[in-house]
Amino acid sequence: MPDLQNLPGDLQQLTIAELEALAGKIRGYMIRTVSRCGGHLAPNLGVVELALALHSSFQSPRDRIIWDVGHQCYPHKLLTGRWDRFETLRCYRGLSGFPKPAESAHDPFGTGHSSTSISAALGLALARDYRGEEHKVIAVIGDGALTGGIAFEALNHAGHLKTDLMVILNDNKMSIGSNVGAMSAYLSRIRSDPKYFRLKEEFEQLAGRVPLVGKKMIHSAERFRKSLKYLIMPGMIFEELGLTYLGPVDGHDLAALKKAFRQTGRMKGPVLLHVLTEKGKGYRYAEAAPERFHGIGPFDLQNGLSRPAQGGPTYTGVFGQAMVKLAADNPRIVALTAAMTRGTGLSEFARIYPQRFYDVGIAEQHAVSMAAALAAGGMQPVVAVYSTFLQRAYDQIVHDVCLQKLPVIFAVDRAGIVGEDGETHQGLLDLSYLRSIPGMTLMAPRHEDELQQLLYTALQRRSGPVALRYPRGQGEGVALTGLRLLPWGKGELLREGTDLLIAAAGPCANTALTAAEKLSRAGLEAAVINARFVKPLDEELLLEWARRCGRVLTVEENSTTGGFGSGVLELLAREGLALPVRLLGIKDCFVEQGPRALMLSLCGLDAGGIFRAALELAGLEVTEGAV
Repeated sequence: MPDLQNLPGDLQQLTIAELEALAGKIRGYMIRTVSRCGGHLAPNLGVVELALALHSSFQSPRDRIIWDVGHQCYPHKLLTGRWDRFETLRCYRGLSGFPKPAESAHDPFGTGHSSTSISAALGLALARDYRGEEHKVIAVIGDGALTGGIAFEALNHAGHLKTDLMVILNDNKMSIGSNVGAMSAYLSRIRSDPKYFRLKEEFEQLAGRVPLVGKKMIHSAERFRKSLKYLIMPGMIFEELGLTYLGPVDGHDLAALKKAFRQTGRMKGPVLLHVLTEKGKGYRYAEAAPERFHGIGPFDLQNGLSRPAQGGPTYTGVFGQAMVKLAADNPRIVALTAAMTRGTGLSEFARIYPQRFYDVGIAEQHAVSMAAALAAGGMQPVVAVYSTFLQRAYDQIVHDVCLQKLPVIFAVDRAGIVGEDGETHQGLLDLSYLRSIPGMTLMAPRHEDELQQLLYTALQRRSGPVALRYPRGQGEGVALTGLRLLPWGKGELLREGTDLLIAAAGPCANTALTAAEKLSRAGLEAAVINARFVKPLDEELLLEWARRCGRVLTVEENSTTGGFGSGVLELLAREGLALPVRLLGIKDCFVEQGPRALMLSLCGLDAGGIFRAALELAGLEVTEGAV
C-alpha cells in the first residue's frame, strides 16, 4: 500500500492488484465518513476506479482534471493529498464537498453546479495553447450533467476548435449505454489504436499520389467509413459534433481504463471516452437504492438506514403533500422539476399524477420556458427548483414568464442557508434577483402551514408569476390546518411594540419573535411584522408601525443587497420617512459550509444576533451576559 500522504505521486508505480486494493480502502473510508457527516455517497462510490486510473495515468496538477458536477470528486480528493483531512468533509472550516481551487492545486476549477466542466476544460485547453504549454486537460462529466444545454454548447465549440481535449463521459444509466455490443467494442478498439491512425494517414498519402483518381478514392473510402459508423457505432452524435468517440469501457476495470487512457492520451484533437460505471458500487445498500444514497445524511453503516430526523415534517415534504392535495381538485395543475424529483418533494405527485409531472433533467432553462408555454396554454404549472439552480434560468424567468405576465409558480426550495453543501448551494440571492423583475410576486412563509396556505392562494389567484421561497430542513413544528386564502400582498403583525420595529421575511420572523422577548426583558419593546410578501410589500402595515416605533430593523436570510430590506428602505425613502434603519442579512460575501444553525449564528441571523442588532440600533450597550 502506498504512503497515503504521498498521493498521487506514488500511484504511477502501483500494479493493477495494488490499485484494486487501494480502491477497496478508499471505498471503506468514504462509506465510514459519509455515514457520520452525510454527503454524496453513491456517485462517489461509482468513480473510485475511474479516479485511480486517471491519477495513475496522468500527472495532476500538471494535467488538469475537472470533475462535473463535483459530487463525484471524493476519491479525487483522497488521491490528492487530502486523506488526513477527509473526516472534516462538509464540516465548518473542513473539506468542501465539491472541487474548490482554494483548497488544492489539484482542483483547477470549481464545479458546484453541473454541466460546466466541458466549457471549463475547453477554456483551460485554449489557455494552455496560448501559453505554449504541453499538458492534458480532462473533463469528467456524468450522464446526468450531460443533459444540461451548456454541455452540448461546449461540445459543439470543442469540435469546431479541434484543440486537444479529453472528455470522459461517466455513464451510470444513460440511453447511449444500450448501444454496447461486440461489434461496437471491436470498432472502438480499432479506432483507439495508434496503428489505425498511422494506416489511415499512409493510405491517404499513397492515394493522394495516384493522379486524377486519388482524391476521389479518398472521398469514396471516407464516405464508406462514415456510412459504416452510422450503421453500427454508438456515440455518433459526438462524432458529428467533431469529437472522436471511444468506448464504451468498463469503468470498474482498472486495466481496461488505463489502456484506454494510454491510447487517448496520444490522440490529437477533442476526444470523448465513454465509461460505464455503477452508482453505489461496493456498498450493497447504495447499489440497491442509488437515488437515496445520491445525497444522504448520516446513516447506520450496518443496515444503511438514515438516522431519524429531529423535529417535525420538512418544508419540502409539506410542499409535496400540498401539491398532491391541490392537484386532486384542480386538473390543470402541472408540476415540473429539473432532475430533483425526490429533492423537491415531488415523488408522490409523480407517482399519483404521472401525466401531469415532468422531470426535464438538468435543464432549468428549458423547464422555465416550457412552464411558461404550459401557462400560456391554460395550465397552472408549478416549477419546483432549488434557489441556486433557479439562477441558471434567469433570462427565461424575465423574458418568457414575467414579460408575458404568465401565471407560473416557482416553488423555490433551499432558499437561505443550506448548511454543509456550502457556497455553491446557499440560496442567498433569490429575493434580490427575483425582486427586481417587473410583475413578479415574492412570498416568504414563516412556517410550514403558511407555506401551504400561500401555495393555495397563488394557485387560486391565477394571475401573473409567483415565487414562493422556503428553507431547507424541518419546519417550525406548527400544526397544518385546512387550506385557506390569505390576503394578497398583506403581512401579519406578530407583536406590538413602541421602541423598535423588526420586519422579517420568512422563518426569520419566528427568530425575531424570540429576540423581541429578550429585548423586552432588557427594557426595549419591539414590534414584529411577518412580511409574508416581499413583493408587493404591505406598505400600509409597514409604514404604520415604522412611524409608531421610530426605528426599523429588517431581517432576511438573503443578501442585504437588493433584498427584502432594500425594498423596505425604498418604501421609507419614497414616503420621506428619515428613520434609523438597519438591514440584517447576508453581507456582500459567499457563505461557507457548516451546520445551518452555526452559520445562521455566524451571520447574526439567530435570536442573539437579532437581539444585538436591535440594541445597537437603539443606541444601547450590548453586554455578553445580555446576549
